[in-house]
Amino acid sequence: MAGFTFNVEEMTVMGNARELVPKKIFELMKQDKDIVYVLSDSAVTGSIPWKILQAYPDRTIDVGIAESNLVGTAAGAALAGKKAFATAFGPFLSIRATDQICLDVAYNDVAVCVIGTHGGLTSGGGPTHYTIMDYAVMRAIPNMTMISPSDANQGARIVDEFVKNPRPMYLRLARGEEPLVYADQDYPFQIGKAVVTREGRDATVIGTGIGVYNALKAAQELEREGVSIRVLDMHTIKPLDGEAVLKAVKETGIIITVEDHNIIGGLGSAVAELLAETNMSCKFKRLGVPDVFAKLGYPDTLYPYYGYDEVGIAKQIKAFL
Repeated sequence: MAGFTFNVEEMTVMGNARELVPKKIFELMKQDKDIVYVLSDSAVTGSIPWKILQAYPDRTIDVGIAESNLVGTAAGAALAGKKAFATAFGPFLSIRATDQICLDVAYNDVAVCVIGTHGGLTSGGGPTHYTIMDYAVMRAIPNMTMISPSDANQGARIVDEFVKNPRPMYLRLARGEEPLVYADQDYPFQIGKAVVTREGRDATVIGTGIGVYNALKAAQELEREGVSIRVLDMHTIKPLDGEAVLKAVKETGIIITVEDHNIIGGLGSAVAELLAETNMSCKFKRLGVPDVFAKLGYPDTLYPYYGYDEVGIAKQIKAFL
């Protein structure tokens, strides 16, 4: 683990993972002829996926709105020795294409990175278009790595890591722009290892995705009141960095998980399972979408409504303290 202390007020730069991730794939395709890119009706004229399709029509396949075919095609390319990226809307990938992700990709243990966009509540499209079950589904599939980057640049780093060490992977991205948590990329990054984005002694917030930024904002507000909060960037949901979690329990005694996902089956459940199996006792709370079909709305409205924005996080910490 690496320790950092960031000033949230400096996080003014926004990043769009749906732009930076395909840009990184495009860059890598120029260097590696074994990379294949499979799309689901997303090569809009002028977009980066469209440019990839124009540059490498022999290694880019648009299957249309057919998520199961998308995954099956990517798995076939991987079985032929290629490294495949398969991109589509997350709510449909993680439910409609679960069979293919499980059997075609994970069971065969092939080099496919499934990229689900519009993660969590970021689509703004209502219950049918929210992605709040993907952590739980992918955690339950053997051989599958489940990752939710804390910002767009980290998403691009994960693409790099996949190409270096290809494995079955699910990568979740937000729909649009989100704050860049890290001012630069000069921090150690490893799949399966949490990053300590802020040191603290009174409580620990373990976030993933936008939960990391919300946790950092809450920590900075509480610092003004003399409360010291540790923030862990748990970008990898599976495999979970149990060492980082247990260290935080011993040193702070309070654990709060924050995720843009149903609180059942996701990051919070993974941490709870670890605590139970290791007989570790602490004050513990899962923050995220409760076990409901979330209301129609945009994330900036829904995060506070369900209590996992910075205000909700700070409120929970104060209740424990």
